[in-house]
Amino acid sequence: MTVQIGNIEIGRKEPLFLIAGPCMIESWDQIYSTASTLKQICKELGINYVFKASFDKANRTSYGSHRGPGIEKGLEMLAELKSKLGLPVLSDVHETLQCAKAAEVLDIIQIPAFLCRQTDLVYEAAKTGKAVNIKKGQFVAPLDIIHSVNKVREAGNNNVFVTERGSSFGYNNLVVDYRSIPMIQSQNCPLIFDATHSVQLPSASGGVSGGDRRYIPNLTRAALAAGCDGLFMEVHPNPDEAKSDAATQIPLSQIKDLLEQCVQVYDLVRNMPEIRLPDKGQCSQAALAR
Repeated sequence: MTVQIGNIEIGRKEPLFLIAGPCMIESWDQIYSTASTLKQICKELGINYVFKASFDKANRTSYGSHRGPGIEKGLEMLAELKSKLGLPVLSDVHETLQCAKAAEVLDIIQIPAFLCRQTDLVYEAAKTGKAVNIKKGQFVAPLDIIHSVNKVREAGNNNVFVTERGSSFGYNNLVVDYRSIPMIQSQNCPLIFDATHSVQLPSASGGVSGGDRRYIPNLTRAALAAGCDGLFMEVHPNPDEAKSDAATQIPLSQIKDLLEQCVQVYDLVRNMPEIRLPDKGQCSQAALAR
């Protein structure tokens, strides 16, 4: 199955698909410089690109953490960016009342991981008719996220895909199970790999989330080798000064080198013939037959 975002399609026969931008809107200069640089890089590499940035980070670890400009100012900035650069844009919603207003600007409405099972929110986002990206919660098994996907489809919207961002591994740690990629795809749903949140250490740094960006290239190449349909990356001009997810965002100055590798792996894998081995049940039946 493919998902349509304007003139972009997500699917294995399509060029590499990328959602990328800073975690949070911090200023106009920040999002414009990041988006324009990423647009040029993706054009050079033949990548289908969507800009992302949150107008409100409502799920911060601490009450006093910076949340962004809010829905009014944030959507105004995203609309101007979209107009100036001709890019599709994505941001996340946290309440049902935000969906209709967000849909006036956004090409993709994102459901945050912690809210992926909130039926009313998912359904309201779906009713806008915009493409919906469901971030798989760290607490949700790969085969179970289809229930959230079906909430979108029940609203008559088939433009839905899932983003994998790791699973809880004890306290304050995440681990990526790459079996989730074919598991979710087997349910007729495109799967995007979140390269940056997957190295996060939730709430592990004294009231903020930590992480280790050194492992982003390794996890990203592995996800592409496992057959994901695209990538999600948070990219910042100066991650150490970012107002959210400082430990896991990719420096803008280094993103091109990583994306060049990503295209190489993606193209190699998608041109390979698929190998389908018998599943456990079929093996057992064959053994019994002998």
